[in-house]
Amino acid sequence: MKKLLPTSTAGSLPKPSWLAQPETLWSPWKLQDQELADGKQDALRLSLQEQQQAGIDIVSDGEQTRQHFVTTFIEHLDGVDFQKRETVRIRDRYDASVPTVVGAVSRQKPVFVEDARFLRQQTRQPIKWALPGPMTMIDTLYDAHYKSREKLAWEFATILNQEAKELEVAGVDIIQFDEPAFNVFFDEVNDWGIATLERAIEGLKCETAVHICYGYGIKANTEWKKTLGAEWRQYEEIFPKLQKSSIDIISLECQNSHVPMELLELIRGKKVMVGAIDVASNIIETPEQVADTLRKALQFVDAENLCPCTNCGMAPLPRRVARAKLNALSAGAEIVRRELSIS
Repeated sequence: MKKLLPTSTAGSLPKPSWLAQPETLWSPWKLQDQELADGKQDALRLSLQEQQQAGIDIVSDGEQTRQHFVTTFIEHLDGVDFQKRETVRIRDRYDASVPTVVGAVSRQKPVFVEDARFLRQQTRQPIKWALPGPMTMIDTLYDAHYKSREKLAWEFATILNQEAKELEVAGVDIIQFDEPAFNVFFDEVNDWGIATLERAIEGLKCETAVHICYGYGIKANTEWKKTLGAEWRQYEEIFPKLQKSSIDIISLECQNSHVPMELLELIRGKKVMVGAIDVASNIIETPEQVADTLRKALQFVDAENLCPCTNCGMAPLPRRVARAKLNALSAGAEIVRRELSIS
């Protein structure tokens, strides 16, 4: 029997201090060559163990082999020059120096497949693997070749589909596409963003998810959130079309956010990874606070479709805080499971 309210994380977990600088995005590696390869695998094992000790049901690699959830994938593609950089506005929020698309993009070999195969060998639990979504990829680059956001997104969707099919063969149970850009570019999402996501999942038999949050708990994101007002209704713009899409699971942000919970009614029938852990704060949720978020979500999500999760990745957090938050997530989910079993 499948477990009710299976817990999961949205993506990254903090890296150990011997591998990379703690509490930092894009942190450079502290090891090199074979020591780095071995260190990444050791960190993956450690991340898996911490998830298991916390009682997380659907586990991941914690993105231990990646510096960043988008750029590490792009680094392995042809057609992108990381030495030729331009400053662009990321998700209409902050400026960043990014690599340039200088030619046709293509994937010559798998990017994460060996890492996923290694994770599969470590556990019999369901595993989830995250890939960047097409729209978020194009929003992290300067395009000097296609000069069309839509055309480049379709190219990336084809490449992502190649990678996703090989991840499925490697034993991944859920492939998640991270699309924080879906919370910003609403017209593009509805015009072609969801369509490119459908291309990325084409032919997959494993479950698929799209993660749409308000971003890591970094200053640029927290400052942006302050401008969004008393209610964050961005999901309302994209949920109707997502509800009709082929994506199986929608992962979103609910804890300490101003997202009206009733918006979840717009995706009724989909599985929903409900973010019940705030990744923008070091304050550790109590199990009862997690449970309260889940109870509110259950008004609009059928119990068999609800998966307690984190709001976003936790890479910028201290490891002790991330571990405690995972424990709270599991304990809160267990409170609600017991309530559902006696209701």
